[in-house]
Amino acid sequence: MSTGTAVVADPHVVTCTLAPRFEAVRTAREFARSTLLDWGLGGLFDDVALVASELVTNALRHALAPTVDLRSAIEPSRFPVQPGPRAGSEAGAGSVLPIRISLVHRAPQVVCAVSDPSSSGPVAREADFVAESGRGLHLVDSFSRSWGWHPLAGAGKVVWAVFEAEPEPENYGQLDGTGSAGRHRRSA
Repeated sequence: MSTGTAVVADPHVVTCTLAPRFEAVRTAREFARSTLLDWGLGGLFDDVALVASELVTNALRHALAPTVDLRSAIEPSRFPVQPGPRAGSEAGAGSVLPIRISLVHRAPQVVCAVSDPSSSGPVAREADFVAESGRGLHLVDSFSRSWGWHPLAGAGKVVWAVFEAEPEPENYGQLDGTGSAGRHRRSA
């Protein structure tokens, strides 16, 4: 993972800190793929990857957009990060708290959580099917069992989505003869 580092203390709770650039979305998907495969839950990848992509994109656009030019090549050293929920005073005024993606597996569920430095909660817009953006939270709602957000102590927030997880059968990927066992979808 080129733009992030993963931390594993509990094998069922894994976190990856993402660099404040658009490549972080790809890193979040790669992190989700490797983690879900390690857990034997590769069948959840499409849904979790879509939701992770939307949550990380929202964090990049809305939590960092005023302070970070995401279109330019960003050197990680320009963004000193201190541990904890807020940057320490020694980090200087230009510090940016990181975006983190966490996956938690507590059978029978998987939680995908993305934390960012903004304390403002996500707001779902009215669905506009001709607009180029604005449908992300509708996708999160459609592809997860439930989702929500909570403020973090001090600064920032975490946006989370819950997925139902079933272990894959031994012959996963061969169930329908096409190499695909189908997609996990929320039932209405």
